[in-house]
Amino acid sequence: MAAPTVNDVAKWMADQIKEPYRVLDQGIAAYRIRDDFGSDFTYLNANGNLAIAQSVLKEFNKITAKDVVWSRSERHWRLRRDHDLPGRQQP
Repeated sequence: MAAPTVNDVAKWMADQIKEPYRVLDQGIAAYRIRDDFGSDFTYLNANGNLAIAQSVLKEFNKITAKDVVWSRSERHWRLRRDHDLPGRQQP
């Protein structure tokens, strides 16, 4: 089996939002990525929290640009709704 790629991880993230959960919590995602794909796709941020690598987020943003938003208040990604504001970030 080939080593996972940034694209594999980003696709996994997108799939989690579509089924079965409809949302992807940032903190839970970081730990799942580390455990399922390896620590190359995560890092410890300035606050000492596990975070998703920028390369993964960049690819994830590219493949979900039209149908996924980031909810700042909830700290998760979710499918876009009719009432959402333009752009990726939502309150």
